[in-house]
Amino acid sequence: MHQTVLLDPVRILVGCGQDPIENCAALIRNHELVAFGEEARQQAASEAVPVQPAPNQLLAPCLVDPHSILERPFGEQAENLDSLRHVAARAGYGQVALLPQANAWRDRVERLQGWGSDGNDVRIHLWGALSLDGAGQQLSCHGDLLDQGAIGLCDGEAMPATGLLQRSLVLAEGAHAPILVAPRDPSLQGDGMVREGVETLRAGWPIDPVASETIPMGQLLELQRLYPDQPLWAMNLATADGVNLLEQATVRPTASVHWWHLVTDRSRLPSTAPGWCVTPSLGGIDDRKALIRALKNGFIGAVAVHAVPLDPEDCLLPPGQRRPGLVGHQLVLPLLWQTLVCEEGWTIPQLWAALSFGPARLLKQPTEELAIGSNRWLLFDPDARWRPSLDHADASRGGNQPMLNLEIRGAVVACGLRSPERPPDPKEESARSLGR
Repeated sequence: MHQTVLLDPVRILVGCGQDPIENCAALIRNHELVAFGEEARQQAASEAVPVQPAPNQLLAPCLVDPHSILERPFGEQAENLDSLRHVAARAGYGQVALLPQANAWRDRVERLQGWGSDGNDVRIHLWGALSLDGAGQQLSCHGDLLDQGAIGLCDGEAMPATGLLQRSLVLAEGAHAPILVAPRDPSLQGDGMVREGVETLRAGWPIDPVASETIPMGQLLELQRLYPDQPLWAMNLATADGVNLLEQATVRPTASVHWWHLVTDRSRLPSTAPGWCVTPSLGGIDDRKALIRALKNGFIGAVAVHAVPLDPEDCLLPPGQRRPGLVGHQLVLPLLWQTLVCEEGWTIPQLWAALSFGPARLLKQPTEELAIGSNRWLLFDPDARWRPSLDHADASRGGNQPMLNLEIRGAVVACGLRSPERPPDPKEESARSLGR
């Protein structure tokens, strides 16, 4: 995009609770919004600013990722804080909240320090650990963590012991900060990788029973009933049975959903696709439809990227031997636009409520919006076509990206957020020097 450009015409979504404005105009200078509508057109004409027609594109607020994982934030070779910020900015994500699991769990206040970055507009929020080292044995100092900037508490991708969780609710050191709980019981899941179903049997995957979600979900709902003033989250709800439990509850926790569970299910993937390896386990079409319905009706309040970057070498291991998880901030908006807007008939405000406004509210952050003088905007072209690849400058360093080399329709073609250029991967530099 030029230093100064007039987008005219362009669709504009200003903020929460508003409808998109068709055939509008926006003047952008040095990535900052200068004016909208007729004022933008008049000012552009007086300055002879070049006009860029974008009738089918959408100028909208930035997206918000309520939970992802970054285990080596200050490393050099794996996905780190700088490379994550770069990937997020290019995908239109203005805020990313990181779960506490890392090479050093964020269970102490000193581990919440050093996350600032000059010249970068992607806001990083940190979840604090519910227990020391995430071991589920001894509670961390919740009050200290929250006083030092933790946005809430979490103990990883499995439900902690009910007694420990209840003790934290009784002590109430977290005041009204959210507690993020994954309704997943690894002991019930065992070696299961995919929810039971015909496709699971045909593919030969070990089965993950629905009970591995519904039993801990029932415990979570009971705790929410007993402590209605404590904001609990059900992280990454994944089954139709889990959705039914949530919808029937009289006092409900908030819930989030992994974006991949909205895009695909076990009936849509070839047996060799990397998208099978995800936590929570992938379900069937009934699960996907139930999750979409719950998201539309407000029972699920946020879509999470829940990125789990893995080294490319680790992705060469057989599915049962490598850690499950996917990356793909740049895939979320295009694929959900196709799934929810094009296929399900969602409106643009409904999609942004799931990807931006809802997640921001759940994190107790101001909702993103377009404002004069701000660079917090993205420009989405639903007709752009591209193919994801691991060596793209804006791709994650994680090797576990789905949809590789497949044509994607829709892309964030510009974003006002400043971010550092993707730091060179020493492995990539070495490969180039060897001519490979």
